[in-house]
Amino acid sequence: MKSNPKILILTAKYGNGHIQVAKTLEQRCKQLGMNVVLSDLYQESHPVITEVTKYLYLKSFSVGKQFYRLFYYGVDKMYDKRVLNVYYKMGNKRLHEIITNENPDIIINTFPMIVVPEYRRRTGKVIPTFNVLTDFCLHKIWVHPDIDKYYVASHEVKEKLIDLGTHPMDIMVTGIPIREPFEKEIDTAPLFDKFGLHPNKKTLLIMAGAHGVLKNVKDLCESFLHHEELQTVVVCGKNQALHEQLAPIANEHPHKLKALGYVENIDELFRISSCMITKPGGITLSEAAAIGVPLILYKPVPGQEKENAEYFERNGAAKIVTKIDQIGDVVNQLLQNPELIAEMKQNIQKLHHGNAVDTILTDILQQSEQIKEKAHYVLNSANF
Repeated sequence: MKSNPKILILTAKYGNGHIQVAKTLEQRCKQLGMNVVLSDLYQESHPVITEVTKYLYLKSFSVGKQFYRLFYYGVDKMYDKRVLNVYYKMGNKRLHEIITNENPDIIINTFPMIVVPEYRRRTGKVIPTFNVLTDFCLHKIWVHPDIDKYYVASHEVKEKLIDLGTHPMDIMVTGIPIREPFEKEIDTAPLFDKFGLHPNKKTLLIMAGAHGVLKNVKDLCESFLHHEELQTVVVCGKNQALHEQLAPIANEHPHKLKALGYVENIDELFRISSCMITKPGGITLSEAAAIGVPLILYKPVPGQEKENAEYFERNGAAKIVTKIDQIGDVVNQLLQNPELIAEMKQNIQKLHHGNAVDTILTDILQQSEQIKEKAHYVLNSANF
């Protein structure tokens, strides 16, 4: 392997998780002086189809949950019937262009792209290829005999891969790569002043911006105003309508409610929150585990969200809520039971794997050497 290998990272923007993991890996590669290329392969290959499917994907979170359930579990069942031949070929032309122009030494997938190992199978060109899974569950579409190694979030995912025939040595439990600030230790005392919060009160963080999936946020926030020992922070993200809806209440009750738009250093709010209401995406869960924030997971969509949520609930790190009017009861339960919050905090921290990005990249470099040597040996033996 070259001393400065070129790494091709392939991803797709179906939700922010796959892209965010890809960018985390890209940033770390650059910090280490590596040559790296990042490609949203499907967007570059089929822009119109990709935009349509992205739109349907986002809609499935709010109005098409049954559609997404059918898609997620239906594709999982169809996998064994080999009817996904179209998917196997998606992006093949663009992939060939990238490989020809960039000549990468290593390929990392943060989205399940079967076209990559299929390219090896068809062409015989061996480029060490690795899958970095971005959830706490496994979909069969990630699995292919020409993937050299899998980096997964949990031992449960590893066991499922083994059940599907993957060799244990080809799987490494590393956790999911998260943004660098979440891995650091910092003094939290100044953060309360920064966000205008009282250090002796409980802080409830509501992540309400993602896809507009948390409904009735205004009513929810108003219901918390009577709690003297509670202060609520709502991160609206790019949801400007929600921010404008909450602003008058926040102005009237500045010590009870903070309504924020996009927050650059969101890890700072994680660090000073007693618990958080959010959706169970793999990255958000991993970042919460790194900081140690007990979670209330609202109405997970059937598929990886639901499986992520159930994994965290099974491990005593989260409470799943399926109806908006149940959230207040769960918040009250946690506020009145500091021992439960402490236990959940301890449990969620146990799910964290520190510095996943460095663990993954170090292993990929080592494995790539061995894969190249093996491929070279097989080629020479065949020619002998």
